[in-house]
Amino acid sequence: MARPEKQDLSLTPAQEAERYHENARKILSEKVGKKDGLYADVKMAAGTAYSAALLILDEYLRQKEGIHFVKPKSTEDYMMRLRKYDKKLLRILASVYDELHLAGYYHGTQSVDTMQKGMNGVKQMLSYI
Repeated sequence: MARPEKQDLSLTPAQEAERYHENARKILSEKVGKKDGLYADVKMAAGTAYSAALLILDEYLRQKEGIHFVKPKSTEDYMMRLRKYDKKLLRILASVYDELHLAGYYHGTQSVDTMQKGMNGVKQMLSYI
């Protein structure tokens, strides 16, 4: 997965996640080659977008759990904790995980549709914080 940049402390968590999402969008539109409706290399964009999703989830859980918040150590941990609060957000996470983390980052999918669906999922997640 893409290594997150050092967080700008002057930005709110939502602004920081939006910045990551925008960086991933720029990578896809400006740096990733596209031919015959397929991307050439999406791993960096997928990793950056998935990092935005994790920033969003951390802030969402921080808001829900307050002083008891401890950063989740795995996707399963995020999912288990989201089940308590919001099943729709849980479904969005499952989709974003499949599209960006697995298909995009690990497998390097060339599918524009898969990447766009994952990017749209991250954008939906932003409304939760």
